[in-house]
Amino acid sequence: MKRHFLTPVCLLAALGLGAGTASAAGDPQWAESGTAYTDTLGGGQGLAARADGSLLYRGLADIPLSLRIKGWNHVGDPDIAQGHVFDAYQGPDTATSKMFAVTTPAGKRYEYVHQLNPGEKLNNSFATVSPDGQWLVSGEWGEQRRLQVFPAPLLNPATSPTGGDLKEAWQITLDKPVRDIQGCDFVTDTRLICASNDASGTLFPEIRPLLQVDLPRKVDGQPMTGAVKSLFALPQRSVCTGAFETEGVDYDVNSGTLRAQMIPPGVCAVATAVYAYK
Repeated sequence: MKRHFLTPVCLLAALGLGAGTASAAGDPQWAESGTAYTDTLGGGQGLAARADGSLLYRGLADIPLSLRIKGWNHVGDPDIAQGHVFDAYQGPDTATSKMFAVTTPAGKRYEYVHQLNPGEKLNNSFATVSPDGQWLVSGEWGEQRRLQVFPAPLLNPATSPTGGDLKEAWQITLDKPVRDIQGCDFVTDTRLICASNDASGTLFPEIRPLLQVDLPRKVDGQPMTGAVKSLFALPQRSVCTGAFETEGVDYDVNSGTLRAQMIPPGVCAVATAVYAYK
């Protein structure tokens, strides 16, 4: 578990502004329940809850040297399923593939490389595994009308038990476009919550919104269309001024806690805010 700390400026912001309440039309309504901070370099790209309730964080400092040497220079928002850690990696702007690394409960890591399809962006912003452990959902950067679906490495018997090539199985088509999704996580078999870094206000009225994607049925290996709606704008609180950046999102099924990350601007960016909701 990454250590948490409060910088003086971020502590001042947290004490002065408080947690507040977030609500959204429809059911459920998420109420903000607390704020924590983690160091951005070691935990600002994403997070995932372990079975015991502790949190796994990912940041640029977490990329192993062996993977950096292979060109994997960015790690996204992770997920944990059945004790396995799923990490989303991407390479440089010239990359023709993306990679998912799976670390077993015993600490053994396997690498699954996906060769980009025609028109597919190289970005690999996040990895989230369906509640049954069979499907891995990921996404690209920019404006998109889809989420990508792969058989979950190691957990889906269609994949190699020792790493290797990973082909896309199918896609979740979105009924509305989304932009700059930094992370998604399943909250039920048929619902995803996604964190967007879209600050334009053109696709949804909220700036950097938390989005809900409702599926017509549980993920089953067949194409489907997800219904997208914006729940609320993620908090952008800091004594520093400038552009914020949304990062990872996680739902802890055991505690019912939803968490989302926001990197503040300027010198405050050394500490990433982690907002919790019930």
